[in-house]
Amino acid sequence: MPPEQRAEYAERVAVLNDALRADLSNPQRGRVVLTDGIRAMIEDTDLSPFWFDTANVLRIVTDFADFTEDNNPHGERDFGAFEWKETRCFWKIDYYDNALEGGSPDPADNDVTMRIITILRADEY
Repeated sequence: MPPEQRAEYAERVAVLNDALRADLSNPQRGRVVLTDGIRAMIEDTDLSPFWFDTANVLRIVTDFADFTEDNNPHGERDFGAFEWKETRCFWKIDYYDNALEGGSPDPADNDVTMRIITILRADEY
């Protein structure tokens, strides 16, 4: 694919990735997976119910905008790194077919792609 077409393709994928992150509760855009490590960091106490921590980490991912050449080399905005509760964490988006049996045939086409965003601790990568 010529570089200019690759850039256009990457931007189409990036727009779809941004839409997923903007609305993590919409199953039509994709699904969210919290790893065991992230789940272990989510507190469930009288002072901090589990939904508070869950909403906090999801908001960090939703609001993430620190894309650079280092963390976004392909221009698809499919990865981010952040600190949460003094722990290095990542989020990443993978592209599956709609049956979740293999990779997507075309990540730039939402009709044939199920996006899965995984939020994990760096030591789980």
